[in-house]
Amino acid sequence: MTDDALLALEDGSLFYGVSFGIYGETTGEVVFNTAMTGYQEILTDPSYFKQIVTLTHPHIGNVGTNPEDEESDGVYVSGLVIRDLPITVSNWRSSDNLSNYLKQHKIVAIAGIDTRQLTRHIRKHGAMRGCIVAASEINPEHAIAKARSFPGLLGMDLAKDVTTKTTYDWSKGIWSMKSRMKKNKKNKWRVIAYDFGVKRNILRILFDLGCDVTV
Repeated sequence: MTDDALLALEDGSLFYGVSFGIYGETTGEVVFNTAMTGYQEILTDPSYFKQIVTLTHPHIGNVGTNPEDEESDGVYVSGLVIRDLPITVSNWRSSDNLSNYLKQHKIVAIAGIDTRQLTRHIRKHGAMRGCIVAASEINPEHAIAKARSFPGLLGMDLAKDVTTKTTYDWSKGIWSMKSRMKKNKKNKWRVIAYDFGVKRNILRILFDLGCDVTV
């Protein structure tokens, strides 16, 4: 398969791979996550806003995606970096594959690179600015320049970008075969949750503990 994607770091490091999101370019702070499961939860976690997330587990996407596992109303990562994208999705809850999911949310993503080498590099030198370019023709010098042009997260007020625009009531618990996310009738408390990038699982747990939640 022809390389049509590049991850460039601000220090000039280059990692070539294959695009599995949209064609385009994106910049952000390059970080890593070592979780073996929960990639969709990571993608939709508002705390990763303006970050390019590297997942170290070698197989990402094997269980597809579904709306019940989302932690917010959208994908907040700036880009995604993985080692291998399985060609087959195997999970009865899946409604789409990871590649289509990323394209629907306009996310640039790269696969086929040594994510553990990248992780060791980040761990040694610290999180750094990066740029993913996915295109039929790639200029590495342009990608490095774009990475260096990212202003960084220091001093950014990100809460105003990830918070909800309107208040809403939350009435779903943690998904299970028994509950199928049906409304709990035994709620005893009223809780007001301030959204500075809240994850839905926090709201689900509060609901299961007997709280009517307003965000």
